[in-house]
Amino acid sequence: MNVIASGQAVAAGGVAFVTTRWSVVLAAQGPSPAAEEALEKLCRNYWWPLYGFVRRQGYGTEEAQDLTQSFFAMLLERRDLDAVRREKGRLRSYLLASLKNFLSKAHRRAMTIKRGKGQPLVPLEELLARERADLELADTLGADRIYERRWALTLLEQVLARLEEEYRVAGRVALFEQLKQLLIEEPGRPSQAHVAQELSMTENAVKQAFYRLRQRYRLLLREEVAQTVANPGDVEDELRHFIAVLQA
Repeated sequence: MNVIASGQAVAAGGVAFVTTRWSVVLAAQGPSPAAEEALEKLCRNYWWPLYGFVRRQGYGTEEAQDLTQSFFAMLLERRDLDAVRREKGRLRSYLLASLKNFLSKAHRRAMTIKRGKGQPLVPLEELLARERADLELADTLGADRIYERRWALTLLEQVLARLEEEYRVAGRVALFEQLKQLLIEEPGRPSQAHVAQELSMTENAVKQAFYRLRQRYRLLLREEVAQTVANPGDVEDELRHFIAVLQA
């Protein structure tokens, strides 16, 4: 899979690193409603990747759900900022390292959250549906690879969801549905000529529309990645890693 992304900085309308959610979390010196809200939003996006890692460790469905829910409850209640710094301020690395440490100690303590107490960050029905769709792939990958791939796919879903909402507001959902197929270079994707025929547009008009969508996609991708790193210099590395994971 090859997803279009840019490794170059965006000059106009660039990312404001000072106000990213992860920066808010790292800057908090004590309990802060803003930091807690930011961390919860970030964690919500990592439930599926981290749950996949737990399942690959040999835990059953219900036990993996309990462990993942307990891990996030602990994380939201007690942040270890020293661990964050050791992971160079990358949320992706920090969460996986923290989860591994959490699981290594799980057999020595009773879980603080049992089924029916507290609410998971994502609906369990949605979680199980995604797991069923991913079973064949999960059987062939190691735990770390499952986590990385689900992280990249979740990030891609977030970007596409933001794009779709922008096109919906503009009343151009049909155009988006056709153009998004051109973003992913896979066998069988439609040609621009085919899209033009489907939408009763000229091929040149489709070319221009796709160019605008691709530019917007790149900017939104950078914004989403920037939310998960503490330092501006890490964005390019995370973008390259994102591309490499999807192409693997």
